[in-house]
Amino acid sequence: MPEPVDALVIIDVQAGHVGGAHAVPDADRLVETVSGLLLAARESGALVVHVQNDGDAGQVDAPGTAGWELHFAPVAGETVIRKEYDDAFRETSFGELLTAAKVKSLVVCGLMSEMCVSATARTALDRGYRVVLPHDAHGTTGVPATPGLGEAIPAAVVSRVAEWALGDQAEIVPHAKAVVLARRA
Repeated sequence: MPEPVDALVIIDVQAGHVGGAHAVPDADRLVETVSGLLLAARESGALVVHVQNDGDAGQVDAPGTAGWELHFAPVAGETVIRKEYDDAFRETSFGELLTAAKVKSLVVCGLMSEMCVSATARTALDRGYRVVLPHDAHGTTGVPATPGLGEAIPAAVVSRVAEWALGDQAEIVPHAKAVVLARRA
C-alpha cells in the first residue's frame, strides 16, 4: 500500500481552463480525475488547498471574470490561495499554511503541467516536501508549431515532459486512484 499523503493541492482548476473555448484538451477526464481526488481528500479529512490564478486583464482567468471562478467550490475548512505567479509559494501564504498544518507530503494536481503545476511541485521539493504527482490528474495545452523551431507538440507530450523534468525526486504515479490521502485528527 502506498504511503499516505497529507494534503491535496488543486492548482488553477478554473472555469475558463476546463470549459468553453479555452479548455485544455481532455478537460472532462481531468475534472473527473481531480474530482475523485477531492472526494477522497474530503472523506479522509486531509488538508485541501485550492490554488486560484489571478490572470492579467484580458486573460480567461482575469479576476472577477467567469473564467476565473474555481471549478470546484471549496467547503468549510478548505483554503483558497490566490496567486499571480506560476509558483503557488511565491508571494502567498501557501508555505505558512503547510507549515502550520504540519504537512510533510502533497499530492499536486491541476493546470498547467509545465507551468504552475511544475513550478509549485519544484518549490515544494526544494523545501523538503514529498510530492506525489498523478499522471492523470494534471493537464495543459499543446505547443503550437513555430516556423524555424519545430512542429506542434501535443498536450499529452507537454504534460509528460513536465513530469520528466521534475527528475526522480517527485513521485509520479500513473493513476490518481492509487493515491492514499492521510486521515487527519
